Amino acid sequence: MPDGRRTVGVIGGMGPEATVDFFAKLVAATPVERDQDHLHVLIDNDPTVPDRSAAIEGAGPSPAPRLIAMARGLVAAGADLLVMPCNTAHAYEADIRAAVPDVPFVSLIEATVDTVAAAASGPRSVGLLATSGTLRSAIYHAAFARHGIAVLVPDTDDQRTVTAAIAAVKRGRATQTERARLREVAERLALAGAEAIVTACTELPLLLGSGDVVVRGVAVPVIASTDALVVRTLEAASAQRGDAVTP
Repeated sequence: MPDGRRTVGVIGGMGPEATVDFFAKLVAATPVERDQDHLHVLIDNDPTVPDRSAAIEGAGPSPAPRLIAMARGLVAAGADLLVMPCNTAHAYEADIRAAVPDVPFVSLIEATVDTVAAAASGPRSVGLLATSGTLRSAIYHAAFARHGIAVLVPDTDDQRTVTAAIAAVKRGRATQTERARLREVAERLALAGAEAIVTACTELPLLLGSGDVVVRGVAVPVIASTDALVVRTLEAASAQRGDAVTP
């Protein structure tokens, strides 16, 4: 790959395993022949960022000051492109952009929605598996609405199952039980009309993937936000400095 590529700064640690998953997938997706062909990536893996869902729900401090400090620290260290493999934290995307206005920020939300909109199946509705904070913020609802795509979300009991699955990954204790229960939630969304399932929390692709959701003998597409961010990050980082970057 040519010189002049952007150095990627990763606002991470939310949670650590999701950050590791993003980086591993970024490395695996990069076309290389040698070490020097890989991207220069700086990662701030800070798990002390205040709980994003709690903040959105008014039950905890805002993570914005810490996210801004991380962004500025990465830029000071040499990053000239920022990404953040945490969906819920994108409720504070505008704060990050305002703090480092001269550095491109790749939106995980836009990358995921664009991926769904461009899918060959052309889904008109999606089932959204996400944290309660992401659902409360409605950041995906607004983004999908711009493409005319309807959003279906789990009912109260099923959302508790999603939350428990996310927590299990964060604790490093996810089992086949969490996988099975999450799959059942996704299948109920598909039965309710979802034509694709979006794992809109970066912990969830560690539990649910392509081929896992089958309804009436037909596999329902599962689109991972992490995978969408990897593709968009590669595109943005591989562009020459000074070129426009897709948000």
